[in-house]
Amino acid sequence: MARSDSVYVCQSCGAVHSKWAGKCDDCGQWNTLVEEAASAPLGTQATAPKKRGRAARLELVDLGAETPETPRLRSGIDELDRVAGGGLVPGSAILVGGDPGIGKSTLLLQMMAQLASQNTRAIYISGEEAIDQVRRRARRLGLADAPVALAAETSLNDILDGLKSEKPDIVVIDSIQTLWTDQLAAAPGTVAQVRACAQELVRFAKKRNCTVILVGHVTKDGQIAGPRVVEHMVDAVLYFEGERSHQFRILRAVKNRFGPTDEIGVFEMGDKGLGEVANPSSLFLDGRAEANPGAAVFAGMEGTRPVLSEIQALVAPAAFGTPRRAVVGWDSGRLAMVLAVLEARCGVNISNRDIFLNVAGGLKITEPAADLAVAAAIVSSAMDVALPGKGVVYGEISLSGDVRPVGRSEARLKEAAKLGFDSAIAPQAAADGNAPVRVHGVATALELVQTLRALAGE
Repeated sequence: MARSDSVYVCQSCGAVHSKWAGKCDDCGQWNTLVEEAASAPLGTQATAPKKRGRAARLELVDLGAETPETPRLRSGIDELDRVAGGGLVPGSAILVGGDPGIGKSTLLLQMMAQLASQNTRAIYISGEEAIDQVRRRARRLGLADAPVALAAETSLNDILDGLKSEKPDIVVIDSIQTLWTDQLAAAPGTVAQVRACAQELVRFAKKRNCTVILVGHVTKDGQIAGPRVVEHMVDAVLYFEGERSHQFRILRAVKNRFGPTDEIGVFEMGDKGLGEVANPSSLFLDGRAEANPGAAVFAGMEGTRPVLSEIQALVAPAAFGTPRRAVVGWDSGRLAMVLAVLEARCGVNISNRDIFLNVAGGLKITEPAADLAVAAAIVSSAMDVALPGKGVVYGEISLSGDVRPVGRSEARLKEAAKLGFDSAIAPQAAADGNAPVRVHGVATALELVQTLRALAGE
């Protein structure tokens, strides 16, 4: 039987299959297998062995040898530098992902204009837009006079040849899914092309000590499209998040070899592009009523920065037999755990009622310290009693119903005091005499429920 000249590659995880199937056996995704030409395994090509001289030997160095540290490139955008760990590292490769139209190209164009004004050789290569389109955006943002070199090209070989002759300090590739190399027969955007092009660009960045920023599309799940191996090849992965209905955007680091991986940068979209938000807490709490049932202000941490946000909950009678659980901005599994604790440990009967949970402003919270704020908002809505309008809530709830202490309590309380809050419901360990606000310490979730019942006069 003749051997097939094609294979089927999953566009989600990169797994190779010998025949087409509706579902990938490795990652479980549906309709992601795409036919590609099969290439010979590495090392099986009948090529003559290369003659290696003494110069081709592997060079070894001492681990303790001193290496001069290259100064980082300061982009002039403080929020971006914060997420990158203090600036862009020369010779690094950065992957930036985000939904279409969220502002990736706008932010990167503003960054390149700032760097170019500092006598940095900056090149912006667009594979999706023509040069005139990029120029029109630059004029709209007031950046037309910035000495940024532009190019519109999708051929990887032409791009590398041009970059080697221009010797830039920083390059933006918008986007990696549009590039292609003639070494592969696959179409642009496929797993093989994305992986091969990303590998060559990362190699160029390391050899030439040039910072390369790759823009990546995202899937409907919010993940960067293409194989996960691309994220492993680069030094940093940044996600640009936000809702189009809201004016602010969040730049979040999920991987960073040169800095923290939990920092965020907050930007506000305006007529002149993206502006920095120095105090995101005031933005997330803008327009908030002081006291409403079902609303709790959560004092959270995003990296090294304390951020205050409002958690809203609505407990309503179930219209159908099965009660609904709708969550926006928080983990649905974590909500199920908090609801089970409230039912089993605190005697709150909400199993037959619809529960809707929302983090105001479109912020996504992943910190376990939000458990107590979520529980407070749910119980507040169920009892129809408002929490103190000038109070914040934070703490982690265990399955036993205990409220566990969380880190950086002092920073959370200082941020609350700076914004005019005077009280806090927090773990018992935070209730010391040196707190900048009045702290009501709770040891269990039951104490929280009892506190709210006291406010309701029950």
